[in-house]
Amino acid sequence: MNALPAPGSVGAWVLAARPATLPVAVAPVAVGSSIASASGSFNAAAGLAALGGALLIQIGTNLANDVFDAKKGADDERRIGPPRAVSQGLLSARAVWIGMIVSFILAMLTGIYLIAVGGMPILAIGILSIASGIAYTGGPYPLGYNGLGDVFVFVFFGGVAVVGTTFVTAGVIAPAAWIASVPVGALATCVLVVNNVRDHEGDVRAKKRTLVVRFGRRFGVMEYLVLVVASAAAIIALPALGWTPPLALVALLPLPFGFKLWTTLRDHTDGPTLNRCLASTAKLMLAVSVLLALGIGAGQALR
Repeated sequence: MNALPAPGSVGAWVLAARPATLPVAVAPVAVGSSIASASGSFNAAAGLAALGGALLIQIGTNLANDVFDAKKGADDERRIGPPRAVSQGLLSARAVWIGMIVSFILAMLTGIYLIAVGGMPILAIGILSIASGIAYTGGPYPLGYNGLGDVFVFVFFGGVAVVGTTFVTAGVIAPAAWIASVPVGALATCVLVVNNVRDHEGDVRAKKRTLVVRFGRRFGVMEYLVLVVASAAAIIALPALGWTPPLALVALLPLPFGFKLWTTLRDHTDGPTLNRCLASTAKLMLAVSVLLALGIGAGQALR
């Protein structure tokens, strides 16, 4: 096991920010921006602001999870996943709470420009995204503790993020944005599924009723497979419907690795292997999204 960073150090904050999860914030902005560009209108400044806001909301959500999971006992000494900052005593709960607030405030500052560009719908998306980031593990009805985490991730990292980025960078929503959001949201959900399969025993102890806790480990493994298949189907549908150039099919190239990761999830229960599976799933999501963005952007303008 790697040595833990010193308490209060930059390394402790990096650990709390969970950099392995940050591709799930980058991917939908890349796809949404590419669709906007192919539509014939792209505001690059809005795209950069959307990327910055997405990363800050993701970091704020990760910090919130660190605080609330430690408080609820989900990150106890029997945890097989990566160490968490608060539960390991690397950062105080108060410090991480302040870090969460700062991250969300900075996200709101980037949102001021996006609201000026996109209007009130962007304000609503921003408020809902931040509220949901906190409510994922905090509040009176935490989403992640009541089996709604998978739906939250699919909706926010798929439809909301991809379609919202397309709207704020192009001023319109191309039909392709809706289907293009499916592989992004599905693969982001795969990241959560690996997390929940890995942590299901600790989640039972903490009374965190994820879908894996509710329906069993086999359900989570099959959910991962269905999500990978759905990603492939959506990518194929885009050029089949004439909404993207055929070159968008290049996004299928990394997906066989998704099936390999599925067998890893199916056949292994040890923490280190599943930690690598989670990080690799996040990389898979980013690779598919970047290739999808490049494939779309290389073709002619969308209808």
